Amino acid sequence: MKRFWTNVGVDADRVVRLDDRPVRTPGRAPLALPTPALAEAVAGEWRAVEETVDPRAMPLTGLANAAIDRIGADPAPFAQGLARYAETDLLCYRADSPPELVERQDRVWNPLLDWARDRYDVHFTLVSGIMHRPQPDATVDRLAQAVAALDAFRLAALSPVVTITGSLVLALALLEGAAEPDAVWIAAHVDEDFQAEIWGEDYLAIEARDGKRREFDAAVRFLAALG
Repeated sequence: MKRFWTNVGVDADRVVRLDDRPVRTPGRAPLALPTPALAEAVAGEWRAVEETVDPRAMPLTGLANAAIDRIGADPAPFAQGLARYAETDLLCYRADSPPELVERQDRVWNPLLDWARDRYDVHFTLVSGIMHRPQPDATVDRLAQAVAALDAFRLAALSPVVTITGSLVLALALLEGAAEPDAVWIAAHVDEDFQAEIWGEDYLAIEARDGKRREFDAAVRFLAALG
């Protein structure tokens, strides 16, 4: 789509408008945001368009579209999909060697699991290696309840954090302010960083990681604008 508008604004209902026309989602709903901060952040993406709309340069708009079109009408199935990550959370799968990696995982991941234990009154089963072992039913149910309580916009932002990190615990810690974004990113890449220190990184891996970091940072900005 070519840029056809001169001015971008936000109306009293926090709908982003191009001149006198409301922006609409792919599902044709008005692009109405729940907070003034998020409305201004999304409007900023539309102001930054030069000649042609590039969805890759408008991640906040994309997350808002998902919240409205894909999640808003019936959040429960989407929340259930995210909650299933509690069954295979990254932080519960530990290396048994080398000792340096074992120590690093313990140092970075244990405080985050301790936070989740205290916050949600749950227990975790830790696994050495990659063979699946189920988490306690009570843990999975309690974390699922926490996710189900979120609104569509928070679910939309939580989704890329969960899928990029492979950890529902990390995503909830970020959401609730128990961990800073950089700490969450580092925790999600303990294994990858350790391997890179030993073997180095190739440019394709760096490029893929940079793309994931941009997506992660967009979700962080979206959550911050929700307040």
